[in-house]
Amino acid sequence: MSPSAVARLRLELSLVQPVVRTAAARVWRSDAGLADRYRAYLCAMHQVIRASVPLMERAAARCEALVDDPVAPPLARYLRAHAEQERGHDDWLLTDAAASGTPPGELTDAAPPAHVAALVGAQYYWIEHSHPVALLGYIAVLEGNAPAPGLAGRLARETGLPPAAFEAVRLHADLDDGHSADLDRLIGRLPLDPAQRSLVAVSALHTVAALAELFDRIATAPTPTGERP
Repeated sequence: MSPSAVARLRLELSLVQPVVRTAAARVWRSDAGLADRYRAYLCAMHQVIRASVPLMERAAARCEALVDDPVAPPLARYLRAHAEQERGHDDWLLTDAAASGTPPGELTDAAPPAHVAALVGAQYYWIEHSHPVALLGYIAVLEGNAPAPGLAGRLARETGLPPAAFEAVRLHADLDDGHSADLDRLIGRLPLDPAQRSLVAVSALHTVAALAELFDRIATAPTPTGERP
């Protein structure tokens, strides 16, 4: 996949990512329900992010089984390295939940809803039944929609929750730009054929739609009354 192909992928994403950003902005709107939406965000993102390392490890294992595939060795190396970079990030969310007044067990014991399973589960299907390169589209979208710098501070001010409740938001705002640049360099070097390029794009567009739905559900969920402030 040439640098021009990377540019095309980023252009395609730029046309649809406003859908995600609009939905995310509704989650972070300033009103009395912001603290509860933030707690719901922690739960939903824990359900997503706890799958990140297993997804990358499974995709790397599939790559290592694909003999004579020129894409597989560099992709496997990237996925193994990136899995180590992402390891433990789901624990950040549990720590933030505890600081926000939510017992971590509420996150770990909750059954992921269908829209979360659809967001993450499509990647397992493509890894197993098509090609593990699909995961690059998913990673591109998640890391391309990292929290904005300064969001953690604003949320702490407006929710009244302690700053310790926003470490995952702050850290991902700091880290994910660099990860996106690494991913673009990888995609630019991989000798993807047309079907593989199409799969990366399809995976990315699916992720955009599913992530926007996740944010929409958080943004429109009823605000609990008589519970934690």
